[in-house]
Amino acid sequence: MPIIRLEMFEGRTTEQKREFVEVVTRETCRILTCKPEDVNIVIDEVPRHLWATAGKLWSDKEPRK
Repeated sequence: MPIIRLEMFEGRTTEQKREFVEVVTRETCRILTCKPEDVNIVIDEVPRHLWATAGKLWSDKEPRK
């Protein structure tokens, strides 16, 4: 039973997450030869002020354009 964990910044829409889990489930089943009901996906959304890269909080960085 595959368990897939995704950590990402908060802010994606429900539709984006819905599409993500559908595609990842389908491809997981294709590659690992399992049934969709065997695939679990956990999405953890992290606020930018709790994530840092290279010693700098993402909340302090310039927004991407």
